Amino acid sequence: MKTSSTGPKRILIVEDEPSISQVCQRVLRGEGFEVDVATNGKDAQDMIENKKYDFLFVDIRTPAMSGKELYQWLLEKNPELASGVIFTTGDMMRGDTQTFIEKAGRPFLPKPFTPHELKKIYKKASNGKKDR
Repeated sequence: MKTSSTGPKRILIVEDEPSISQVCQRVLRGEGFEVDVATNGKDAQDMIENKKYDFLFVDIRTPAMSGKELYQWLLEKNPELASGVIFTTGDMMRGDTQTFIEKAGRPFLPKPFTPHELKKIYKKASNGKKDR
């Protein structure tokens, strides 16, 4: 994947809750990102195949294709982009969600979150991606 080094970085938000995606868009655009939104993993796949992204902000539980399934697809088809995934979830009580997050080793942000927490997790993820 080519990083948008000459222009703004691109981020894809995969989120089915409009209020959360709107907050993410506003915050990330304020940080200088070009932002696109997909409401599920299937739509995100189509967008990833047609556009280059630097980071993905992925809700683990979305309809049609979950964030877990999207991440597995990324590991197979685009491992470099998989290293730019930031997960979010409101479902930390389920053991399978906790296990998945631990196995993936990617940053995650539990819902609900503040704009400050979103900026902080993005900065953590971007520093980790530079080291790869």
